[in-house]
Amino acid sequence: MTARLARLLRLCGLLLTLFVALPAARGEAGEPVTLFAAASATDAVNEIAEAYAARTGGSIRPVVAASSTLARQISQGAPADLFLSANVEWMDHLEARRLLLDGSRVPLLSNRLVLVAPVGSPLRLRLAPELDLARLLGTGRLAIGDPNHVPAGVYARQALESLGLWDQVAGKLAQASNVRAALALVDRGEAAAGIVYETDAAISPRVRVVDSFPSAASPRIIYPLAIVAGRDRPEVRRVYEFLRSAEATAIFGKHGFTRPALGS
Repeated sequence: MTARLARLLRLCGLLLTLFVALPAARGEAGEPVTLFAAASATDAVNEIAEAYAARTGGSIRPVVAASSTLARQISQGAPADLFLSANVEWMDHLEARRLLLDGSRVPLLSNRLVLVAPVGSPLRLRLAPELDLARLLGTGRLAIGDPNHVPAGVYARQALESLGLWDQVAGKLAQASNVRAALALVDRGEAAAGIVYETDAAISPRVRVVDSFPSAASPRIIYPLAIVAGRDRPEVRRVYEFLRSAEATAIFGKHGFTRPALGS
């Protein structure tokens, strides 16, 4: 009887342990993982969040804005678990402040810059150093992300400077808070043209690509991904790995993103 009672007590203890542990496990799995992502990745990360929920039952909560805005919010303590930036400099900004989990930073995506115009616009041109872009814009504006901090705007300025076109259009800019806002100005016909990512140009039927920036003039556009320091937990790791999976890569590819070359 004593041995049987001891076994029964051990079994009860095990069941009690499982009873206590299971709600905690369910709570962790049910807690959404907050993904701060560049505005240009909005559609892709929303679709990935749906795919992740369907496959795992877990939840990704995307928060999208300009990478500069998101990086500043993270540095001020915003509760982001993961950060997908549209350029390396804002990821460098956080890494220099030791706000990223060591070893978690990876180059996830790449993109290209294009010049767009409203679909009915007569604008036709080839982006080249001798181009008189200011004359072609006429009285219209060139929409870009704020070139002082929005990655797409920073890239646009670099590309225009490389072609020797920046000075002639610097006074004709319509500066936007992020690349999607710049796209919206062209979409609504409020700007004669705009510089956005190739992936953004594909989402609006009311804009068309006038030309892509020559590879020699276009900066390399890399989207790094990292786990935010102090936010590492099993569910965050699962989302981090899912974002790097073949399934997520296919979704990103459907939205026009490519994988960076090895060594990026």
